[in-house]
Amino acid sequence: MLTDRQLLILQVIIDEFIESAHPVGSRAISKKDQISYSAATIRNVMADLEELGFIEKTHSSSGRVPSEKGYRYYVDHVIAPTVENSNLNIMKNLIQDEFIEFEKLVQKSAEVLSELTSYTSIILGPEVFETRLKQLQIVTLSTHTAVAILVTDSGHVEHRSFSIPAEISPSDLEKMVNILNERLKGVSLARLAEVLSSEVLSLMKMYVQDFERSYSYLKSAFFSEHPVKLYIGGKTNLLMQPEFNDINKVRSFYRMMENEDEVLNLLKSPEHGIKVTIGNENELDAIKDFSLITASYQLGDNQMGKIALLGPTRMEYRKVITLLTALSNEMTDALYLWYKNNGK
Repeated sequence: MLTDRQLLILQVIIDEFIESAHPVGSRAISKKDQISYSAATIRNVMADLEELGFIEKTHSSSGRVPSEKGYRYYVDHVIAPTVENSNLNIMKNLIQDEFIEFEKLVQKSAEVLSELTSYTSIILGPEVFETRLKQLQIVTLSTHTAVAILVTDSGHVEHRSFSIPAEISPSDLEKMVNILNERLKGVSLARLAEVLSSEVLSLMKMYVQDFERSYSYLKSAFFSEHPVKLYIGGKTNLLMQPEFNDINKVRSFYRMMENEDEVLNLLKSPEHGIKVTIGNENELDAIKDFSLITASYQLGDNQMGKIALLGPTRMEYRKVITLLTALSNEMTDALYLWYKNNGK
């Protein structure tokens, strides 16, 4: 553990570097109101902090910058989340406004979060997690039209209208529905297409007359949509950060952001609450120079989504953690009402 003096100096260095993005020297530290130590004492403490690995010297300046170890200690032992009331009011107004579509609410939340922080925000819709198919029904409206009804184990009901090709007979349609309910019940939404392509296809070959045409139509009509819902705000915000003048870093970051599976893997942890990963703690090479802070929210009793902010390691941790905590709580409360009022 650091001494009180070391802890104070470390906090001043990190707070100053977060604000200025410039290395911090002993002279700048001595001017802070909360610092009453002599310049010599400050230099000695900085030397100790550097030896312990909490700060490091840059090649271009005599000042010091926080190391990843320093940021980690700061996050774990120093910051106390606070946030301006105006920011919280923006969040509350966003959540409490009347809204009809869940997707619009989440997308707007991602945009507001990126605007408040100037970082890149990512919100992962709850349906990506272990929501499972309970039942599939097809209700025929006429000779050539029908409605597919998908019911999940969380009570969510989704309707999809479609036209019935003349080549598919009513008996084959009934057989397909029976096969789907037998094989897909209890399968997570994320695995529907996979199971459809393996187990369901083999059964259709056995029991459905024109199985190739029926299978192709079935897959395109009902399971073409990727169950993952990712909402991203402020993709270009990181271009404004001085850390990312290196074109290779930027190129690597945007290549990752275009790969939905890689972005999904950043957030797919089943953990609840706030999680902070700093620099090399991140598994993906594309964000080894970033910090990622995530928070979870709930939709109903069974589904969990994630909110995240991706920024430089020189991130405003106190502000971000407080905003994410507030938004996750408010989204959980508001989505509970949405879930209840929409009969899900």
